[in-house]
Amino acid sequence: MSTEPRAGRPKASSRETIAEAACELFLEQGYEQTSVTDVARRAGVSRSSFFNYFASKADLLWGGFDERLATAVQRLASGAAIADTLVAMADGFAPDSLALAIANAETMGLVDELERERALRQMRLARAVAERARAAGTNRLAAEVQGAAVGAAVLAAVWAWADAGSGRTGLGALLEEALEAVPGVRGGAVRQLRVVVRAEDFDEALAFYRDVVGMPQAEAYEAEGGARVAILDAGRATLELSNPTQVRFIDRVETDGVDSDPIRLALEVGDAAEAQARLAEAGARIEASARRTPWDSLNARLRGPAGLQLTLFQELGRG
Repeated sequence: MSTEPRAGRPKASSRETIAEAACELFLEQGYEQTSVTDVARRAGVSRSSFFNYFASKADLLWGGFDERLATAVQRLASGAAIADTLVAMADGFAPDSLALAIANAETMGLVDELERERALRQMRLARAVAERARAAGTNRLAAEVQGAAVGAAVLAAVWAWADAGSGRTGLGALLEEALEAVPGVRGGAVRQLRVVVRAEDFDEALAFYRDVVGMPQAEAYEAEGGARVAILDAGRATLELSNPTQVRFIDRVETDGVDSDPIRLALEVGDAAEAQARLAEAGARIEASARRTPWDSLNARLRGPAGLQLTLFQELGRG
């Protein structure tokens, strides 16, 4: 009879065995009621062996995540791109004791513990991202806001991944989705799109675009000789490039054939019909009233002060 060992499931490492034993006990008797001695006994190892692998009970749950977090912090400090670095945290991160704990937090008595530990890691990540953003030239306030948002986004993705169930959703995809919700993180070399307009009647244009359209004034400067400039916040900026055939198609849909200027401003609003009426009352000329488009938006075309051609668009599929 052969004495060679049969192929089968690989033997779990001591680290995995201890983590599995701990999760079993947390499910059976609760996190607070489970001691390190209990875990070591269930895993069949000594207390000293336990501490060879884990610094604490919390480390049982967060060890795998913390290894990736430490790598991400180090990469950010060396100048790596924020989004790519954080999405890479998902590489090889299979559902583990942390995912099990999140999904069974109430049964294990871990709700408060997880929230405390989550906050600590969120703050560490926020700090690293803020420092990376400042190194890239972002001012302190904006960097700290971005860091806080990114830290929250990453931990929210981890929670969504765990709640979805073991292996059902890729953590990488959820990280991508979460980071997309943070402005400026997944960006290119250009940090801001600014449209520069010469306004012959500066006060009229400022009052219209700031007070009627609703673009808050971010900055304003004056110089000798009466030179004035105001920079208005228009929300998220994108550059839409269309070939002549597409422009003609848009004009047919949006205006029954009124030609677009070579550069036209498209402003997303919550209610295109209401915004159209408000801008018209303030002096804008309506070129085409609000109408539904094949791409499920409500669009209106107007001519505003400083000769700007405006499209107001309301995304009907949102909210």
